[in-house]
Formats: sequence, structure tokens, C-alpha cells
Amino acid sequence: MWTKINPSLVFFFCGPHFPASQIYTRECLEKYPFIQVDDVPLKQVPDHIGNYDLCVSKNMLFDSNVLSRAKQLKLIMQFGVGLEGIDIDAATKHGIKVARIPGDATGNAASCAEMAIYLTLGLLRKQNEMQISVLQKMLGEPIGETLLGKTVFIMGFGNIGIDLAKRLKPFDVKIIATKRSWPSNSEVLIPKAFPTQNGVLDDLVDEKGSHGDIYEFASKADIVVCCLSMNKETVGILNKPFISSMKKGALLVNIARGGLLDYEAVVQHLESGHLGGLGIDVAWKEPFDPNDPVLKFKNVILTPHVAGVTEHSYRSMAKVIGDVALQLHAGKPLKGIELVN
Repeated sequence: MWTKINPSLVFFFCGPHFPASQIYTRECLEKYPFIQVDDVPLKQVPDHIGNYDLCVSKNMLFDSNVLSRAKQLKLIMQFGVGLEGIDIDAATKHGIKVARIPGDATGNAASCAEMAIYLTLGLLRKQNEMQISVLQKMLGEPIGETLLGKTVFIMGFGNIGIDLAKRLKPFDVKIIATKRSWPSNSEVLIPKAFPTQNGVLDDLVDEKGSHGDIYEFASKADIVVCCLSMNKETVGILNKPFISSMKKGALLVNIARGGLLDYEAVVQHLESGHLGGLGIDVAWKEPFDPNDPVLKFKNVILTPHVAGVTEHSYRSMAKVIGDVALQLHAGKPLKGIELVN
């Protein structure tokens, strides 16, 4: 499976999940026989990593032990933005660069923003109960809710948060958002398709706050959408104190990382009725257990980590990966990616 065919550069994708990532990347590189692309099962990565120049991590965990075996590895990339599974300090120690693909240029952020709206609308219109009504041949129920007039708290105002705010505005909602630090100029560059004044969109966010304001903002919102990156400071941040601070009956949507959610707190607040609904594209354990008790609740919608998995975003990111492989092979500067070390 991993027999070299005398290419000049060899790289691999970790594991079987998100299969379109390697399929589309191979299509981008099919005219370049000097680039070899392999698939390596997660459990076999430590034994084979020493044979490769470039790695696409996906959901593989790279600790110092695995990285110490990467004798010729030059770069670890994510097919997307999340790098929480990589020990960046250890990679740096071993001379390995680590990079993500910025979501604003590939359509990944837009795809995730659309998924957040899909989950929000599914909860508001009671998607699971509608399916029951269809099966029971009932018409005119359940009674749903609209986005109109709601207050939406975007928790984490990076590329996904910005794209989400742009798409929510036409629903006539109030948008409040937190970000660790806001630029001194509040203007946000946007595509021409949106109404602009001097190339920027005014009043994208109705109220801005910092990380210290998350409990106050949660108490004001009808819907909380988590768009945070996961790190040692944010892991488990959607915990009992946070969910308790939310309005009774408010909805919680997470399209970021499953580790941001405190599972016990979520279940407790669903059982009590305090949490009005949960929409998640990411889970505390992936792949998700289809027998997990959380799925007994009618007001829970789960999707299989597909927020960024669209034809547009995956084709775009595959091209970035292919281009980087060619740049690495040619010894040229790496473009289209964000190096973090």
C-alpha cells in the first residue's frame, strides 16, 4: 500500500474519515507523477510517518511520541482550520512546520456559517417533530418559531462568525458577538454581493463584547452559536455555569469543536427543560455513538461533522493542498496556507 514509485515527494492523509479530501486532492495532482499521495490508517500512522515529507492530519492526534518518528517530515497540514490535535511545540522542536488553510478564501467559513443557520432553523421549526407528523399523517403541527426578531449571540467572531453575521442580517435578527480583541476599526471587508458603503458593511454587529462578557451575552440571547476555536482556554467552555446563564428555552448551536461542550451539563439542562434545543455538527466523541442517550430528546439535531464539507470548500482546499505539495517539491515559498510555527 505504501510502496514508493520513485516520486520526488510523498505525502499522506490520516485515516478514513472526510474521504473527499484525499479524492479531490488526488484529482488535482493526477498530472504530476512525481507526487505520491497515500492513505494511512490512524493506528498505523506512527509506524509509517517516517517515510513521508508532508502529512494532512484530519482527526489524527500528533503527540511528541508520534512526531519524534517523523524523520523526514517537513509539514503537517490540516484540511481546514482546526489544529487542536497537533502538539505544535513538539512539532517545532522536531523542525516540522504546522499549517492550516484559512477558511475565508476557500468557502469553508461560508459553508460552516450556512450549517449554523441550517441547525438553527431546524431547531426553531422543530425538524424532528415534523418528521413524526409526516409519519403519523398529521398536518399543521408542530408549531414552530421564526428567526425574525430573535437575538443571536455569535460566540467567537472570526471568519465563520463574520460569515454567519452577514447571512443572518436579512432575517431581521439582533446580532451580539464576543471576540477576545476587536480591531480599532469596526469595518469588515465583505463581498460585493452585500450592500456596502465604501467597500465595508456597517452595523454588522449590534453589540460587541469580550470573552469576559460571555455570560452576560448568553443571558440576552435566544440563540447561541459557538464558533470558537478549541484550545486549553476554551475546552469545555459550554459548561454548566454557561448554559445556566442562558435564557430558559434558548437554543445552543455548535459548529466548532465537540470538546467545547460539557456533555453532562448539556444533558442535565436538556432534561430540566432549561435548554430549549441543541444543534451540533461536532460531538464530544467522534465518530458519534448513534445510541447516545442525548438523541432521545426531540429537540436535539446532530449532523456528522459536515459543516465545512461542501463541493465548493473541499475542491478549493484540495487545490491548496495540491499547490502546497508542488511548492514544497520545487523548494518554493508556501502560499495559500497559514503557518503557525
